[in-house]
Amino acid sequence: MIRKYVLAGAIALSATFAYADEPIVGNWKTASGETALIAACGGDFCITLKTGKYTGRKIGTLAGSGADYTGEITDPSNDKTYSGSGTVSGGSLKMKGCVLKVFCKSQTWTRL
Repeated sequence: MIRKYVLAGAIALSATFAYADEPIVGNWKTASGETALIAACGGDFCITLKTGKYTGRKIGTLAGSGADYTGEITDPSNDKTYSGSGTVSGGSLKMKGCVLKVFCKSQTWTRL
């Protein structure tokens, strides 16, 4: 019985390490100077603001691996959600939000 618990714990821990290897996971300085944490949540990656006026607010969910991620991004100032994407390159993360895939805005975040 103890073996089952040890095996289940090892599997859960290895899944956590798999997400930790993703380059998008970690703390990022946003274009406006706040800190955002990107962490595994379910099978995706959740973006939560850690500092600033909207501290603690989840502002996005992205899915993907390696350098490219897609999902939804919410502007906390007006609570509007856009289709979004993120591309990691070294210590930079280019975030992009679009309406109808035509009207897009992007900003670059830096790893902390």
